[in-house]
Amino acid sequence: MTGLRHALVTGGGSGVGRAIAHALADAGMEVTICGRGMEALEAAAKEYSRLHPIAADVTDAASIASLYKQAELERGAIDVVVANAGIAISAPAAKVSLEDWKRTLDVNLTGAFLTVQPALSGMMARRSGRIVFIASTAGLKGYGYVAPYVASKHGVIGLMRALAAELARTGVTVNAVCPGYVETEMLERSVERIVEKTGRTPDEARAGLMACNPQGRFIQPEEVGSVVRWLCSDGSASVTGQALSISGGETW
Repeated sequence: MTGLRHALVTGGGSGVGRAIAHALADAGMEVTICGRGMEALEAAAKEYSRLHPIAADVTDAASIASLYKQAELERGAIDVVVANAGIAISAPAAKVSLEDWKRTLDVNLTGAFLTVQPALSGMMARRSGRIVFIASTAGLKGYGYVAPYVASKHGVIGLMRALAAELARTGVTVNAVCPGYVETEMLERSVERIVEKTGRTPDEARAGLMACNPQGRFIQPEEVGSVVRWLCSDGSASVTGQALSISGGETW
C-alpha cells in the first residue's frame, strides 16, 4: 500500500469497525480508532500495537476536529478514512419519532460527512488517499421497519458518489462497502428486538434474518475488513464511486 501509512476508522472498538482496523493494521498501517467510549477502544487496541484509541463523537464537528488534530500530531497525516460508525433503530414508519429519525441521520449520514470532510484538502494536496464508507445493503434496497436507517444509508451512497465524482482526478478514491447482515453485536441486538416484539425464539429470529442471504449465512466481520483492505491497496486505484455489496448475492 504505497504511501498509505495512517488510517482512521470510526466505530473501531467493536464489530465491523474492529475487524477493519485489524485488517488495516495487518497491512502495515497505523490505525486511529475512535468511538464515544474508551473502554471498548482500549480493549481493541490491546490486541494490536498499531491501533491507537481516541474518544470522539462523529456528530460533533468540534470533536472530530480535535480527533484529527491529536491523531495527525501523533502519527502524521491521515491517508485513509473509513466512516463506519452507525446506529439502527427499529419501528414501524408510522411510529418513528422525529427524535429517532434525526438521531439516525445525524449519526449515519451527517456523521459520515463530518468524519471525512477534514481529510479532503490534505488528500487532494498529496494527490493520494482512500475514503471508504461502510454503508449497508439498506443503502441499495428497502427494508421494512427501519425507515430512518434505510434513508440514512441511501444518503451515504449518494454522498460517496458525489465525492467520487468530485475527486476523480485527484488520486483519491471514494467507495462504499454494503454488507448484508453481519454477525456482530448489532445483529444480536436486532435478534433481541425481534424476540421481544414477535415472540419468536432467538433461533427463529436468527433464521429469519439469515434467510435474506442467498448463501444462507451471516457475513463475518473479517470479510468486510478484507474488502476494505483491498480498496486501500494499490490494485484498487481505478475503483472509485462504487457501492460494493457484500451480501451473498442479496443485492448487486
